[in-house]
Amino acid sequence: MKPQLKLIAALCMVGASGLAIAQAEDKHQWLEDVTGEKALNWVKDQNKVTRSKLDNDAGFAKLKTDLQVVLDSKDRIPGIRKMGNAVYNFWMDAEHPRGVWRKTTLEEYKKAQPKWEVVLDVDALAKAENENWVYKASVCREPAYDRCLIELSRGGADAVVTREFDLGSKSFVKDGFSLPEAKMNLDWVNKDTLFVATDFGAGTLTDSGYARVVKEWKRGTELSAAKTLFEGQKTDMAVGAYSSDHKGIHRELVNRQITFYTSEQYLKEGDKLTKLDVPAKSNVSFFDKQAIITPREAWTVGGKTYASGSVLAIDFDAFMKGNREFTVLFEPSDTTSFTGATVTKNYLLLQTLDNVKSSLKEWKFNGGKWSSRQVSLPTLGAVGVSGIDAENSDDYLISYSDYLTPSVYMMAHAGNDKRELLKSAPSFFEAGAYETVQKFTTSKDGTKVPYFVVRRKDVKFDGNNPTLLYGYGGFQISLTPSYSGGLGKSWLDKGGVYVVANIRGGGEFGPRWHQLALKENRQRAYDDFAAVAEDLIASKITSPKHLGAMGGSNGGLLAGVALTQRPDLFNAVVSQVPLLDMRRFNQLLAGASWMGEYGNPDVPAEWDYISKYSPYQNVKAGVTYPNVLFITSTRDDRVHPGHARKMAAKMMDQGHKNVWYYENIEGGHGGAANNAQRADMSAITYTFLWNMLKRDNDAVQVH
Repeated sequence: MKPQLKLIAALCMVGASGLAIAQAEDKHQWLEDVTGEKALNWVKDQNKVTRSKLDNDAGFAKLKTDLQVVLDSKDRIPGIRKMGNAVYNFWMDAEHPRGVWRKTTLEEYKKAQPKWEVVLDVDALAKAENENWVYKASVCREPAYDRCLIELSRGGADAVVTREFDLGSKSFVKDGFSLPEAKMNLDWVNKDTLFVATDFGAGTLTDSGYARVVKEWKRGTELSAAKTLFEGQKTDMAVGAYSSDHKGIHRELVNRQITFYTSEQYLKEGDKLTKLDVPAKSNVSFFDKQAIITPREAWTVGGKTYASGSVLAIDFDAFMKGNREFTVLFEPSDTTSFTGATVTKNYLLLQTLDNVKSSLKEWKFNGGKWSSRQVSLPTLGAVGVSGIDAENSDDYLISYSDYLTPSVYMMAHAGNDKRELLKSAPSFFEAGAYETVQKFTTSKDGTKVPYFVVRRKDVKFDGNNPTLLYGYGGFQISLTPSYSGGLGKSWLDKGGVYVVANIRGGGEFGPRWHQLALKENRQRAYDDFAAVAEDLIASKITSPKHLGAMGGSNGGLLAGVALTQRPDLFNAVVSQVPLLDMRRFNQLLAGASWMGEYGNPDVPAEWDYISKYSPYQNVKAGVTYPNVLFITSTRDDRVHPGHARKMAAKMMDQGHKNVWYYENIEGGHGGAANNAQRADMSAITYTFLWNMLKRDNDAVQVH
């Protein structure tokens, strides 16, 4: 079964009066001109200042080299996707900084040193076309797996150029499907037809910058002649269409994403669209003849109420005729949540969390009934599951790692616990000296909040340990334990303590955990983060002068709030590709799409609660703040780099001397376009943190 429609984050537009107010108050708004000469000159000047602080730092140079060794290691596990008789992998290393898309057979892959055949060399393509291409994705035609739509980004942005590629000849198809740069969603209908949601010209984008119109495009015709299937509203997030295939059953669906969390879904049968009778907050997928519905809100139907976060199954044809007798495959508890599903030929694999620990259950549908089997997994860590060949096989891949265990890649077979070890990743630091402990603390309102601590076994509880607290807390995204050789090299090996906070707003305990920190309740996420920091200090793992906070994107906002609300708890803060100006976030790039998460700042009642935590509006002169690094990317077309630029500029204007700023000129929302850039930005980040937080006997304080 194919992955469902890809939709990125975004939402609604601002009124003219709100814009006038923001412009009148914001003297740094000129920094929102992403590629404007004046703004870029400011960026380059700040980058030079940051570089000058690192020029004579031997630790920085060594760390950058060490991190690139980790990122470029040829012993990393190449993740695979089986298509036809081959398995495919996208690989980046020192010889291929932009990467190669390559293939081999499954049997060859199992060897210690498999032989790979290059399908597409992105470095060679970029050189030949004199373009800064970054490979984004491939959408391949099933089940033939003969043609793919290759998505290429300039500098790592979300917007892509798409071209049809022939896997047999390993070349782009002359006069094949080709689309100009835009944020788009595509899927194959059949060998000569695509579903296309893209920028079709004036009036075809939503306020969030995504497609408002989805069409059906036939090979050999102009895109302008494509048949319109559906038009959403300008205030919607996006629209798209996709096909679903499993066990020979082909279905076509249209999705109207109204907000980040609400949608309408339609079954397409010929020219007829039938809206599915499911909650606005829900997902629908398919397994054989069954529809799998996952409501993210309580759903009362057929005289029964199904809990938010449940997984429900029903015969799809019967459902369309009015049947509402569901089989409950998963029902959440106070500690459990559903995180994802994977399909094999005869099994539906459901992944869940229990107190942020992974669990996996195999469900089989046979003779009109569902039966299940619990899969044996390690007790702590992040587990990834993917099917090998959903049409022909019950084999599937399991990946596993935790903070101290490098990834392992195993072949499993649904129905038993026999595993075949395929690959083991190398260890980049000596993990035997460390331990991972899960702890709980109590937030301001009495809620228990879990967090993980990775520390040396012989750690001294003397308040002198450099400690990095990481968090996210948004969009129902869960932070689960996973291995990072870079973290080991840059932090643990130096004696640092690493902490991950599973705060509200995330998905660790399902939709309810997320929804507890939405909109007017956003402060709860920030209170949770502060509570973890306070617990670390109270237990004497660390102290404020040795405690740092870090987060990216929504987590960058979290870090910004930690900086402005609780400067007493931290001595260093890193805010990566962040949102910070919550007065204007919905006017910048994809920001309108996130009003379902934060609220609408142009509605006075909503701005009232947003304004209380928005970092850009709450930073003040005369307050002693932690040392802070804002780090972002010019080519981030999801979270506007103006957030970080303006916050840094405002703090500098207020007289704060402890502000660092760095902006990668390319790299997209991930911050970097290749491993060299990733190593460089990580080295900047961890050098900053270590220099600010290291132990009393050799710490250099900047306050």
